[in-house]
Amino acid sequence: MKKILIINTGGTFNKIYNPLTGNLDIEPTGNAIKSIAKAWLTKLKISNIIGKDSLDINNKDRNMIVQSIQNSKEKNIIVVHGTDTMDKTARYLKEAKLKKKIILTGAMVPHSINPIESTSNLCSAYGFLQANKEFGVFISMNGIIKDYKRVVKNKEKGYFE
Repeated sequence: MKKILIINTGGTFNKIYNPLTGNLDIEPTGNAIKSIAKAWLTKLKISNIIGKDSLDINNKDRNMIVQSIQNSKEKNIIVVHGTDTMDKTARYLKEAKLKKKIILTGAMVPHSINPIESTSNLCSAYGFLQANKEFGVFISMNGIIKDYKRVVKNKEKGYFE
């Protein structure tokens, strides 16, 4: 089993209902990820950083992701990220020329509301890293796992293609 670092940046994947405000807030400790990964026969390192909706992520935040990846011993990285700007972060990571296997994933529906999509996307990313041998930046969404340039969010249809 390859050692994998999961960098949790927030996004819809991690949103939970706040009964006091009626809003969906980002749960910053990675409980959704821990819930999914608890059955896996491997130890994962989970790093919770940023804790934002991807529409609020900026280049300072993206640099924090780059630094986390550069400082990690792991060569296999999953970044849980909001879907609206996942492509921008993927491009930023590619431009950083990191010699690692990096896959971004997220969810259009919060894990706390319906865990199927988030579980599927995270498990797909995990399996891809176990099998993939080449460095690069990839996206795993809606059953598609490809180089980040070949996966696009179709905002009209509400899924990645």
